[in-house]
Amino acid sequence: MTRAEAIRFRNQINTVIETLDDEAALEVPDLFLPWSGAGVQYYGPDDPSGNPQSRVHYNATLYKCITTHISQEAWNPVDAASIWARMDNPQEEWPEWVQPLGPQDAYAFGAKVSHNNKHWISNYDGANVWEPGVYGWDEAVE
Repeated sequence: MTRAEAIRFRNQINTVIETLDDEAALEVPDLFLPWSGAGVQYYGPDDPSGNPQSRVHYNATLYKCITTHISQEAWNPVDAASIWARMDNPQEEWPEWVQPLGPQDAYAFGAKVSHNNKHWISNYDGANVWEPGVYGWDEAVE
């Protein structure tokens, strides 16, 4: 395959994966391009020109952009959680709890998580941003 053919093929893949819903995207996370440092345009669901929401692969996890921006070195998906949301695999029943930064990545009523070697279910009817064991969660008893 020539370089030009490879670039065309990669562009075709990008076009197809942009149409995947979150659940389907989580089945093929390695198809998404890795987050790249400074100077890359990423699109959130708020993009006025209608570009599809950007999703990137970073540290073996898939993230989606929640605010349209041009990246900077320090704005990786882990360190800039106000502009990136971690996409948890719905196939995993008890994913590890991650501290939400606000309503954009808060847990919904009934969400299941693992935290401090226990399983928890959100009992808060709204955007649950509290740590399990503090407020808004019931410990799941086996």
